[in-house]
Amino acid sequence: MKALMIEGEATCAFHEVPDPKPGPGEVLFAVRHVALCGSDLNTFKGLNPLVALPRIPGHEIGGEIAAVGEGVPAEYAPGHRGIVVPYTSCGTCPSCRRGRVNACQTNRTLGVQQDGGLAEWIVVPYGKIILNDRLAPRHLALVEPLSVGFHAVDRGRVTAEDTVVVLGCGMIGMGAIAGAVHRNARVIAVDVGEAKIDIARRHGAAEAVDAAMGTEAVNARILELTNGEGADVVVEAVGLPATFTQAIDIVAFSGRVVYIGYAKEPVTYKTQFFNLKELDILGSRNATIDDFRAVIDYLEGLETPPDDLITKVFPFAEAEKALPYWVAERANVLKVLIER
Repeated sequence: MKALMIEGEATCAFHEVPDPKPGPGEVLFAVRHVALCGSDLNTFKGLNPLVALPRIPGHEIGGEIAAVGEGVPAEYAPGHRGIVVPYTSCGTCPSCRRGRVNACQTNRTLGVQQDGGLAEWIVVPYGKIILNDRLAPRHLALVEPLSVGFHAVDRGRVTAEDTVVVLGCGMIGMGAIAGAVHRNARVIAVDVGEAKIDIARRHGAAEAVDAAMGTEAVNARILELTNGEGADVVVEAVGLPATFTQAIDIVAFSGRVVYIGYAKEPVTYKTQFFNLKELDILGSRNATIDDFRAVIDYLEGLETPPDDLITKVFPFAEAEKALPYWVAERANVLKVLIER
């Protein structure tokens, strides 16, 4: 079969690789859509230390069952569509023992620590397939990235009583916006420029603030929108030192800060605010099955299809153009999709 491989920095090409075959308890999954993630982009740019090259990228995967191995339950019959849960869990590390398998210490995400889904087929355990014949095929590949934002909202214990500020309206930030709106919270979206902010509004953000006005002006505007108190919950989905510290500045006393992004450089804090405000400061990694199901429920309930979340679609035969396109159009891209 054909698979796209990232071979080195800014280099990717199709390769012929052996056709996978499902073993006991496994499913042969025909990949129809792969959405590219920031981790794929960083691998292509030579900035992902978790990846050994060459690597088949892609962990945001939708498609259909092509064949099954021995012992797979009958409901996983060929022809059914579904979403791949791309993470592994060891079952024995501290996170797994606590039931937080999304943060497994030895997790191997598809397309990162192991080859991913930008191929014609992929073999996975049947338990890693969430069956869904209701969503449009393209939208199946949106579930995983949105679920990461939904998980951050769950980590932040967001309720309908909360005002939530989301810093960054990329795809993960959009997931946090949608997840908070899904819980009937009031959301203030922050990003640079009108394009992503407009999409955030369409997906339920009550207010939006253009980060181009500068950090001090943004912080002042958020205080104005929250009666001088700050946000009950701040979700950081940018991954810059400036937004890491900004989250502490704009959260209310006794508020919660959730970090999805991670800064590539050291972050310097005035730590007295941790204590003075008695903050809950939380990390957020990957997503749980419950998060996936919450996203599916959200997408199935939309009156308008979420096609505005997809910036550009490349046919599978032209997949090698997708990552260079994203590099060139970084500021304007929300999600790039590969379709077969």
